[in-house]
Amino acid sequence: MNELIEELKITLIDILNLPDVTPNDFDENVQLVGGELGIDSIDVLEMVVMVEKDYGIIINSQEVGEKVFSSLAALAQYIKENQPDSSS
Repeated sequence: MNELIEELKITLIDILNLPDVTPNDFDENVQLVGGELGIDSIDVLEMVVMVEKDYGIIINSQEVGEKVFSSLAALAQYIKENQPDSSS
């Protein structure tokens, strides 16, 4: 799980264009959307596309999205629980 969180930190810093943020600065329990990182609805759309493309998981409702993107830890947990089984 920690490996996934670290991977997500790097990916989010890149896709959200956060040049002043390092993975060490990224607290996985801090609110993502509307929090101190300034993530807005356009950024959420980019994150939805990234989750679908990179992890094969579709987030198809606002309610699910609000839970999934509440924090980096919540996002990692959702990916872990819903990722297609890659061992088959």
